[in-house]
Amino acid sequence: MQTLELRHVGKSFGQLQVLKDINITIEKGEFAAIVGPSGCGKSTALRMFAGLESPSEGDVLADGMAIKGPSPERMFIFQEHALYPWSTVEQNVGLGLELAGVSKSERKERINAVLAKVNLAGFNNYYPAQLSGGMKQRAAIARALIMDPDVLLLDEPYGALDAMTRLTMQNELQTIWSGSGKTMLLITHDIDEALYLADKIFVMSARPGQVVETIRLDQARPRNRNDESFSANRQKIMSLLGL
Repeated sequence: MQTLELRHVGKSFGQLQVLKDINITIEKGEFAAIVGPSGCGKSTALRMFAGLESPSEGDVLADGMAIKGPSPERMFIFQEHALYPWSTVEQNVGLGLELAGVSKSERKERINAVLAKVNLAGFNNYYPAQLSGGMKQRAAIARALIMDPDVLLLDEPYGALDAMTRLTMQNELQTIWSGSGKTMLLITHDIDEALYLADKIFVMSARPGQVVETIRLDQARPRNRNDESFSANRQKIMSLLGL
């Protein structure tokens, strides 16, 4: 597993300053979340951890080493599932293994195991068009998990799902995390989602994004969305965001 850090990170696109002096630390095996208004640089920070963006200033680190580019140790899960429509679930999920030269028999075994983990057992030969939105996201998560990364980076993976499916997927993601020990970082606009899943929430200001507060959560899981501490933290975050 990996510890992730942003140290005094700034990011500008031309004259537009997106992030300003960001400091974030996510410990090994921790589930962290970032919440903040649209355009505050949440996804930019996540893309830096993935090695898809470079900082204009400061350091982006994994286990104390500079992140210079993408790595199979850190897998990125997009809001859109990004599955190949012409490929089956099995082909989509196993693509990384195929490119890595893993034998067909081992690929099959690992694909079946990871599909069972995300509740897609038996859907090997389905195409994306035959799946619901939640099932497509399960397949996208399986595609990342099968590479056994140290870190999962999730960019609003459930943003396009209906409310009931979203709650189900949150429970499934929590189960995957608790059984894997992986470091996870979730970007979300959903305050309750962050409170339900995360050990630590970084609350960001409007652009240029800065961390205005770090909220640490120690409530037992699964969390009760109606208890006092959950409600108090929800109100605190809403206040920090001016809601």
